Amino acid sequence: MKKLVALSLAALVGSAGLAVAEDHDAPIKRVLLISVDGMHAVDFANCANGVSGVNAGEPYCPALAALGATGVNYVAASTSKPSDSFPGLTAIVTGGSPALTGIYYDVAYSRNYDAPAKTTGNGLAAGPCTPYAKPTGTTTEYEEGIDIDQTKLNGGAPGASLTDGGLASIDSNRLVRDPNNGCNPVFPWDFVRTNSIFSVIHAAGGYAAWSDKHPAYASVSSGLGPIALDDFYAPEINSSVIALPNVKTPTGDSCAAIRDSGSDLTAWTNSFDNIQCYDTLKVNAIVNEIEGKNHLGTKKTKVPTIFGMNFQAVSVGQKLIEKSNGVTGGYLDAAGTPTEALLGEIKFVDASIGEFVRELKEQGLYDSTMIVITAKHGQSPIDPSRYVSQLINGTSPVTLLSNANFIPNSESTNNPTGIGPTEDDVSLIWLKSSADTDASVKILEQNASATGIALGQIYYGPSLALNFNNPTEDPRTPDIIVTPNVGVTYSGSKSKLSEHGGFSHDDTNVVLLVSHSSFRPRTVRAEVGTAQVAPTILKALGLDPKALDAVRIEGTGVLPAVPLQ
Repeated sequence: MKKLVALSLAALVGSAGLAVAEDHDAPIKRVLLISVDGMHAVDFANCANGVSGVNAGEPYCPALAALGATGVNYVAASTSKPSDSFPGLTAIVTGGSPALTGIYYDVAYSRNYDAPAKTTGNGLAAGPCTPYAKPTGTTTEYEEGIDIDQTKLNGGAPGASLTDGGLASIDSNRLVRDPNNGCNPVFPWDFVRTNSIFSVIHAAGGYAAWSDKHPAYASVSSGLGPIALDDFYAPEINSSVIALPNVKTPTGDSCAAIRDSGSDLTAWTNSFDNIQCYDTLKVNAIVNEIEGKNHLGTKKTKVPTIFGMNFQAVSVGQKLIEKSNGVTGGYLDAAGTPTEALLGEIKFVDASIGEFVRELKEQGLYDSTMIVITAKHGQSPIDPSRYVSQLINGTSPVTLLSNANFIPNSESTNNPTGIGPTEDDVSLIWLKSSADTDASVKILEQNASATGIALGQIYYGPSLALNFNNPTEDPRTPDIIVTPNVGVTYSGSKSKLSEHGGFSHDDTNVVLLVSHSSFRPRTVRAEVGTAQVAPTILKALGLDPKALDAVRIEGTGVLPAVPLQ
């Protein structure tokens, strides 16, 4: 499939004569794409309109509300399934489903690859690889574990400044290897099986930039590879927290000293305050790019045609129980009323987006910029009374099947040094042999209560292959997917209130707002997918959506009701 995709991209770019120019007839000359990870459609509704008991009932996200006044709001938008960051982001920028892109999770499994040459930072063990021999199969890892040094904000990139994480932070020896390609490492952009908007726009002469939470998320350049990203910025989110000189959040808080020094400083996601300092690094990068500079602001470049970032603050605000200061995030009820901690994160993100809008206006670029606000994933459950950490109260599907010796060692819960299975509030199960599928399902059904799936679903056989390919034909497809009862997670964490990855409404129903100064406000209640963002962006820029593999192969359509020429 990858060879076919590469050939089709080359043919399209070579024959279509695509060109991005500042003076094309369309009023939209650039797109700012923002993922507010975790933000539900109801979060946007509540913050833009106000909700009883919060902020005296008044709206508390003025910048987002203002964008909504000139935007199309899709209230029934759905993320990818699974709703993890990696497939969620991939869907947004490629238009493809996991069946096409091959992206199921940042930690997943592939039957046609072999282990990395060096054990990853998170414990995916090194192993042998024989060129052009039959692959053994391996867990795949595309997050902080492939950094040169995941404890450092710059990922350990040689010669990098304190905060400058990016492509140079990836340790190729920690990447899984492809025996059918001479055991060469599989870089993130090669792991994705389809092309992206960044590759299409760059190939058409546009300037492309992206900022995200791991260097591994250079995967957004799939199709052309790293050359598609004229500017890429990815400070490592799971690095050790440090002071950030000369950094001040859009809400006015200084990060020159660690704001929450009493929290767990092994990752920025362990604190409601520290995550804002981390996100501000990427906010500053976007502001610099609006000014026509590189992400650090140290070099004059050009204003991107496509650029954007992800926010982690809302996701942390939804999930975290911060024991060091006794503060709990999440929601107060099933209506999505935010706690004070989550309210603070939403206000921070809104202030950041307000800063983007102000800078665009100051540079005279606002009227020629379309802004897309969405999310890679939601978070489940919203209702705080529903949360159950199943590993504390029971067990997980992979644990049961590991005990039955059906799970590969790199995925097994019986592997004391491994990276572990792919389980959050979903369980993706790859078996040693697909022939064991029926026996595995029988074990799961006999233990439905213990695994928290009595009211959930088990997908396998035709019910799985219909939307995710046949696992005997596609080396990436899980043999079984388990979606547990709403509220059940398999993380085992006592510091979280929710998780994502699953198929539930709270996991998948996210904000999707497409805004431009010329648009009239409109609410669309028809079901759409975040995968439709990709072809919509190309059309807005005057490019052919069919340049995307996903549009041609899966039929991904442009979002309805966006008034594009």
